[in-house]
Amino acid sequence: MYATERQQQIEQLIASDGRVAVIELADRFGVTTETVRRDLAHLERTGLVRRVHGGAVSRGRLSTVESSLAERTSLRSGAKQAIARAAVELLGDGPDGAVYLDAGTTTAAVAQLLSQTLSHGERIGGGLEVVTHSMTVAHTLAGAPGVGLSAIGGRVRGLTAAAVGAGTVEAIGRLRPDTAFVGVNGVSAAFGLSTPDPDEAAVKRAIVASARRVVVLADAGKFDAELLVSFAPLTAVDVLITDAAPRGELARVLDDAGVEVQVA
Repeated sequence: MYATERQQQIEQLIASDGRVAVIELADRFGVTTETVRRDLAHLERTGLVRRVHGGAVSRGRLSTVESSLAERTSLRSGAKQAIARAAVELLGDGPDGAVYLDAGTTTAAVAQLLSQTLSHGERIGGGLEVVTHSMTVAHTLAGAPGVGLSAIGGRVRGLTAAAVGAGTVEAIGRLRPDTAFVGVNGVSAAFGLSTPDPDEAAVKRAIVASARRVVVLADAGKFDAELLVSFAPLTAVDVLITDAAPRGELARVLDDAGVEVQVA
């Protein structure tokens, strides 16, 4: 195989998986690790990938890259819907108690599904109280039958439609929800849960600290990604709902941390 062909295949693997490892590529193509590193160096010079320890990642996985809410809504939409269904199922046939819904496109899908099922009378609980700092989630659940809604205010980031700031963090710190559904930008064995923005990270950190049960909603595209700010270790997670089973080191660390992994 010519170097150009191999580099094209490496580029395709990174585009689909988000990350590649030098050793795995060497085994896959039957070449030395030095050859793979030269391939990755060439791809990095062309601006297609970014080299990291042990391999390379997509340029879209830079630690500060953050897409808008509208852009993220269309990405992996099928996976997000499946994860949302599993999240609603986790609440049981008669959802009640207090639930915190974080900002994000997957948690927004949970809110939409929750509103639809309650409106259709499929789930009649003893009274579900939802708390959120997401303007999108609040808009979706406003007026939904069987749901009490509390919206936490603050400075609203236009990129995510989420309230942030010291007042938001302080308000969340006074809560003790039964379950928190938390969205992430990255799930890493070494770096834990991460997100690009420090203000959003502070809010997510407060949510994790306040909840009795922490449920992370993350499609497999978030695996092994490490964004700028880590807001919680994997040991803080009770349940991870995803669309594909984690592999390798991430799977091992999740197991060691006692995280229940549900594949939707």
